[in-house]
Amino acid sequence: MFFACMSSLGGAFAADEPKPEPGKQVPQRLDRVVRVTLRYLLYLPPEYAQKDSWPLMLFLHGAGERGDNLERVKVHGPPKLIAAGKQFPFIVVSPQCPANRWWQPEDLTALLDEIVEKYKVDKERIWVTGLSMGGFGTWSLAAATPERFAALVPICGGGDPIWAKRLYQIPIWVFHGAKDPVVPLERSAKMVEALKQAGGNV
Repeated sequence: MFFACMSSLGGAFAADEPKPEPGKQVPQRLDRVVRVTLRYLLYLPPEYAQKDSWPLMLFLHGAGERGDNLERVKVHGPPKLIAAGKQFPFIVVSPQCPANRWWQPEDLTALLDEIVEKYKVDKERIWVTGLSMGGFGTWSLAAATPERFAALVPICGGGDPIWAKRLYQIPIWVFHGAKDPVVPLERSAKMVEALKQAGGNV
């Protein structure tokens, strides 16, 4: 389990801020510590001790696997393969999004910070992948911190095409089924087109 604290800005009162008055609009500031809790599965390669650094894959599951039971994270993707005995030559981090929430770049960035600090991660070879809600999370996390990722593999997700200006230099492999009944293919197609127009490798 992972815990982190973050600060955010907004509208709470501070000693140096003017006192609110009815009928007036005055500047205020929020300075509060916010606690983040994420449970996650961690996989280390069999030869982990024999090398100084390893690539890292961050896997983001879909909406159906949210909650507080990590067994649900093993339904799809790398966690499913690892549970079945598959071995990989890289670190795999598979967090579980809490119930009734969506993937938040701030939470995932804090998690990656801790993983990089605690384990032998090659910071030049970190990539993120995810499906459905995790595909959306892949796009949004990379848009928030594009300098962090060596590659992206969003699966049946989508994002804001304006993000292409931040992502076009990252190698991206996009997957989306034409008959997807949940997330329209158009969501991925718009991202791919925006990246191509920006000169991206997609």
